[in-house]
Amino acid sequence: QVQLVESGGGLVQAGGSLRLSCAASGRTFSSYSMNWFRQAPGKEREFVASINWSGSNTYYADSVKGRFTISRDNAKNTVYLQMNSLKPEDTAVYYCRVGTSDYWGQGTQVTVSS
Repeated sequence: QVQLVESGGGLVQAGGSLRLSCAASGRTFSSYSMNWFRQAPGKEREFVASINWSGSNTYYADSVKGRFTISRDNAKNTVYLQMNSLKPEDTAVYYCRVGTSDYWGQGTQVTVSS
């Protein structure tokens, strides 16, 4: 059993920044890659960023490359998503996911006003 709890979402103006956190419990967090996804109203859930188990490799969707940074702290069982230069089109519910598993967090709302 895995529990994932996201936090850090909120309302921010365009150009602003937020840092999302995803705290994991229940199994060996450091053994798995972690991912961030997002889902905007009326749209399908889409991939945002991923990080391997050690943090040495990261991958980003083209839409966020250069603006978002994924990182992890295995000692704290937490993965982060630093979001800079936010745009209104980044508005969505953001979810973390363990690898390709069915373990997802409950999501945190990010709203970017223009």
